[in-house]
Amino acid sequence: MSQIGKQFAEEFARDWIASWNAHDLDRILAHYTDDFEMISPAIVQVVGEASGSLKGKEAVGNCWRKGLSLIPDLHFDWIATTVGIDSIAMYFKGAGGRLAIEVFHFGPNGKVQRAFAHYA
Repeated sequence: MSQIGKQFAEEFARDWIASWNAHDLDRILAHYTDDFEMISPAIVQVVGEASGSLKGKEAVGNCWRKGLSLIPDLHFDWIATTVGIDSIAMYFKGAGGRLAIEVFHFGPNGKVQRAFAHYA
């Protein structure tokens, strides 16, 4: 395990926000391992998965594709990024200006293996 560097965290956050704001699903998914797990209340809302968890780029990509079609004007505004051990937490304004925090856990290849979304 290792402390994530501030520069890596800032570059990741900048590109992640830009990817979502461009609605570029391939660019968004490039941040993640093929078998990553996403845990989010939005998964329950968008695809009806009661556990709120999906695993793998195909399953999560299908969910996000549907979400982007449901919110065609989706835009994120970055607020702050904090660093941890093999993880970062990003604080931002999400859909409709709703506050959100997403926690990203990274593997040794610098890609996200597991992510948790939280919404105000």
